[in-house]
Amino acid sequence: METAFLDTVKQEVKSALTELLAQTRYRPGDFVVIGCSSSEIIGQKIGSVGSMEAAEAVFDAADEVISGLGLFLAAQCCEHLNRALVIEQAAAEWHRLDEVNAVPQMHAGGSFATTAYQKMHEPVLVPEVKAVAGIDIGGTLIGMHLKPVAVPVRVSVNRVGEAILLLARSRAPYIGGERAHYNEKLQ
Repeated sequence: METAFLDTVKQEVKSALTELLAQTRYRPGDFVVIGCSSSEIIGQKIGSVGSMEAAEAVFDAADEVISGLGLFLAAQCCEHLNRALVIEQAAAEWHRLDEVNAVPQMHAGGSFATTAYQKMHEPVLVPEVKAVAGIDIGGTLIGMHLKPVAVPVRVSVNRVGEAILLLARSRAPYIGGERAHYNEKLQ
């Protein structure tokens, strides 16, 4: 795979995440979920071929942005591992999450989750998280791992490589009715 293409993928991910998190209310230790089809990034159908090189470019860029803000990355596996997430063991302990027993592989978990498992310091899999924000690269369906209420976010980047990019952040649910007043800091 060409270095220029991988550098572009890294820059697209960094830009998208930076812009997303600038619009997101978060605290240190919160999760950011990423679902990534490396097949879609290289212009192929989701789940068809995979690319460890593209997955590594996405992981490296995301890890740099997310860890630099004191947040935890949650790398979503594909449906063959029930969309479990690869996270650092420290994150699982911080959030008191139960682990599940699986090791992602390229065709059972996906290239991105496999890369995350290989590159994290002490990776574990968990069945779910409640992330404050997330990016979906190539239609991987991350919504189940976002806190309610998910709010779509538009940024200057709408693709990573050839893959469609969707982003969301969460906000606190509104309660009450027409007489209720809301805290703008929670939106």
